[in-house]
Amino acid sequence: MHIFENVQEVLKKIATVEESCGRKTTVVGVTKSVDTKAARELVKSGIVNIAENRTELFLDKYNKMSNLDVTWHLIGTLQRRKVKEVINLVDYFHALDSVKLAQEIDKRAKHVIKCFLQVNVSGEASKHGFSPNDLDQVLAEIADLSHIQIVGLMTMAPINATDAELDSIFAKASALQRQIAAQNLTHSPCTELSMGMSRDYQRAIQHGATFVRIGSEFFK
Repeated sequence: MHIFENVQEVLKKIATVEESCGRKTTVVGVTKSVDTKAARELVKSGIVNIAENRTELFLDKYNKMSNLDVTWHLIGTLQRRKVKEVINLVDYFHALDSVKLAQEIDKRAKHVIKCFLQVNVSGEASKHGFSPNDLDQVLAEIADLSHIQIVGLMTMAPINATDAELDSIFAKASALQRQIAAQNLTHSPCTELSMGMSRDYQRAIQHGATFVRIGSEFFK
């Protein structure tokens, strides 16, 4: 792996898209497929937002990289029984997919947790997340949870999506995010949009992504 060179290549591509769109993007390095040595090299290459998708992997990397200045993201499904193990170490949680999970996080958290509501824009049965039609009700149900702040929405496109399908999914997610942000909800500012991975991050940025989650492009 040539991690430093890969990082420079990805950041150059992102900068080009950012310039055309007039916005900045937070690049989150997904380290689920690599060991701590590679994750450390990624941080030293300039990617200081690091993500894991499983509690065990998150805790392992967190403990082994405690001497580095890292912003930590949990991006995968979180079981309610594991919330207490990890939630107070997380800076951003990208996969809030049920009201019950929000309630458990609120119960266990010792500070406000920045969360993205996971939205199943594509309607895939295999994907977690809220239906777009349920978002207003969900936001009302979690409004009184003092340790939850909805900073944005997160969605994932099907792995085999065509360019046209990607455009449709990303555009719908972006419209939903803007609709919620326009409500100026104190507990749910929803100014951010987490979407786009190694295969489609440039297109996601074009549609308004402010957080992109990149793994394989850094470690090829």
